[in-house]
Amino acid sequence: MDELEAAVVKLLADVDAVALFSPSASEYERFTDDDGVEVLVVGRENTVDSPAFVELPLEFADVRDRIRYGLEGAMEANLVDEGDTLACLLSVFSSDIDAVFRVRVGESVHVGIYGLFMNSRAEPNVIRDVLELVIELGRKGQKGEPVGALFVVGDAGKVMNKSRPLSYNPFEKSHVNVGDSIVNVMLKEFSRLDGAFVISDSGKIVSAYRYLEPSAEGIDIPKGLGTRHMAAAAISRDTNAVAIVLSESDGLVRAFKGGELLLELDPEAY
Repeated sequence: MDELEAAVVKLLADVDAVALFSPSASEYERFTDDDGVEVLVVGRENTVDSPAFVELPLEFADVRDRIRYGLEGAMEANLVDEGDTLACLLSVFSSDIDAVFRVRVGESVHVGIYGLFMNSRAEPNVIRDVLELVIELGRKGQKGEPVGALFVVGDAGKVMNKSRPLSYNPFEKSHVNVGDSIVNVMLKEFSRLDGAFVISDSGKIVSAYRYLEPSAEGIDIPKGLGTRHMAAAAISRDTNAVAIVLSESDGLVRAFKGGELLLELDPEAY
């Protein structure tokens, strides 16, 4: 038992702050009574009225995702800094806090996904479904071969007005949603062909094979990125959509919002 206690003490030693994920009022009070501990709360709602609160845009079943997005949101709100070490306490197997993770805030936490979800017109779960689809496509490719793809999510009416069809739209009279597993198989097949996918705020697949025609004037993207990325950045500036791109050349996933590159990640490392 002494060794167990020593291991727990070591786990919590010298942390810069404690992050409580969706704590009860009694759990929150127990930690805030300790004047030597800086406490921040992470959750869908601030039910304990914490002055240091980070909103989660979604319910994340995966513990790693929950912690990653919570800490990235804390960085966005300047509640923690890169290099800080946090004790993350959350409930995994019950309604009470029953798990502790020691996490050092670093570049692997701050990737831009939190900003992609928050304050976007499209529903956060729709953005997540599209992002997960693109990441999976980046890992597996199309029949083992690298593939490029562009998904424009949200503000579909305006996106359609700033684009034109390259071919017959297979989704023209359908009412399918991007979150459906069977539809995802279809999307992976269609990604072999030219043009962008257009997804509505609620996840309805509005169109495939769209040639985007926003103005690229004033758009500044990193050197080496091509026309697909330029179109993604431009359409995200001219509409309230976010654009998620899988690069065929380097295999990276990039997302644009408001005309700016918001995140860049390697599907194999994510």
